[in-house]
Amino acid sequence: MSTVQRGAFIVIEGLDRSGKSTQAALLQSRLQNANVSVKLMKFPDRTTPVGKMIDAYLRSQSDVDDRTIHLLFSANRWEAVSSIESTLAAGTTIICDRYAFSGVAFSAAKGLPLAWCRSPDVSLPAPDLTLFLDISPDIAKSRGGYGEERYEKEELQRRVRNIFHQLGDELPKDGAGRWAVIDAGRDLNTVSESLWHEVAITIHDCTKQDSVGKLWQS
Repeated sequence: MSTVQRGAFIVIEGLDRSGKSTQAALLQSRLQNANVSVKLMKFPDRTTPVGKMIDAYLRSQSDVDDRTIHLLFSANRWEAVSSIESTLAAGTTIICDRYAFSGVAFSAAKGLPLAWCRSPDVSLPAPDLTLFLDISPDIAKSRGGYGEERYEKEELQRRVRNIFHQLGDELPKDGAGRWAVIDAGRDLNTVSESLWHEVAITIHDCTKQDSVGKLWQS
């Protein structure tokens, strides 16, 4: 029986204004041009009932306790689990703009315990590859639109960056489930080529026999 390739689960993480959404869209287009079935996802998904509550919070239109909003972000990801799993099983690669690492990093940066922040997302589908777009908060601050949402404050972003690096240090740098740090302070095309190199390797390695893992399960 011939091997049927499953889709790869690829997550793009980073500080606000690090170029995640732009690079995710470029990756989607490049994969489509290479005849790879691909779906673009983004968290939070602001279209769901939970997502609409999150959207109001991020736009500073409502105030929610830090623990409550953290659990809402996690619930927003759990809403999508069946879709993620069925999409990957059907052979479609997912490019995901933000995921559980963002949820943990931002909440822990606000002072919540790291272990508590991680616990609601244990057993979510684990990415095959996480691309961390690393950029200094002062460079991110200089980019258009900075400061429009609640979390776009330079000192908070510095704390978030440190926690992202801490989370990344726990993950392998090679093979399945790896974390790749990409210097996002470079020009658009150079960053795009760096991402493409990592993605091409991951898609090649994903097969139907390699079921998607579970996040943060020992």
